[in-house]
Amino acid sequence: MKTGFISLIGRPNAGKSTLLNQILERKIAIVSAKPQTTRTRITGIFTTPDAQMVFVDTPGIHKPKHRLDQYMQEAATSSIYDGDVIYYVVDASVPFGGGEQFILDRLAKIEAPVFLLLNKIDMMTPEEIMRAIVKWQSRREFAEIFPLSAERGDNVDRLIETTKGYLFDGPNFYPEDAVTDQPERVVMAELIREKILRFTEEEVPHSVAVVIEHMERDEEDDKLIVHAAIYVERSGQKAIIIGKQGAMIKRIGTAARRDIEELLGEKVYLKLWVRVKENWRDREGVLHDLGFDMDDFS
Repeated sequence: MKTGFISLIGRPNAGKSTLLNQILERKIAIVSAKPQTTRTRITGIFTTPDAQMVFVDTPGIHKPKHRLDQYMQEAATSSIYDGDVIYYVVDASVPFGGGEQFILDRLAKIEAPVFLLLNKIDMMTPEEIMRAIVKWQSRREFAEIFPLSAERGDNVDRLIETTKGYLFDGPNFYPEDAVTDQPERVVMAELIREKILRFTEEEVPHSVAVVIEHMERDEEDDKLIVHAAIYVERSGQKAIIIGKQGAMIKRIGTAARRDIEELLGEKVYLKLWVRVKENWRDREGVLHDLGFDMDDFS
């Protein structure tokens, strides 16, 4: 049995979470068109008859502006040194920049095999793909280079089969039916945040955090009641999330409830509250209470 840990690293919006969901054939990592969607390390477990791969999705590597950004940066960069194999995911449809060079400099210090995954080839011509491959080959030697589309699944099966050859012989780390080690409360909170990212104004998304505060069962209706708090930094953001006559928060709740019911396999009644905590992204105590703790990487 081949086993190993694979770290997914890259810039914001490179497609790491989309790739993870494509491999697992189910959503455990939220995705959106907005950068910095992933905030913590997310583990996805993929088991076949001959291998178990433990994927670790990480926040996009970017220049920190808040304490929350510093947490995200540490979560991402520390994973560079943890994987048996590194998937370096690049949006091949955009020009090379300083952010990619920053990552390449850190990759120079590791010994694990690095796969360059040139993502979003569905947005490129064959000539553009070949030029991207040639340019990236000149920047560093990679164990493997895979042009792929995480969105469509192009070349993903071949990626998985090739990865198996770089893993080690050993027992499974997780039960065969495991898909993630993320607590259900964390996944549910992220599904709610995904809908906020999708539906609200540009100024809101990065100022939002979601916490599942309480769950109880309504025995009469045989429903799980989930109480979730949405935290924002300003009262104006609270008004945007609630919307006119509560229309936006109802839209968010309806869409999130569907995903949570699919996750849990049962009927759910979702109750949402919006609360203001000014500048929470820079307040260490609040970040700790919301589950962002730099001690995780010490």
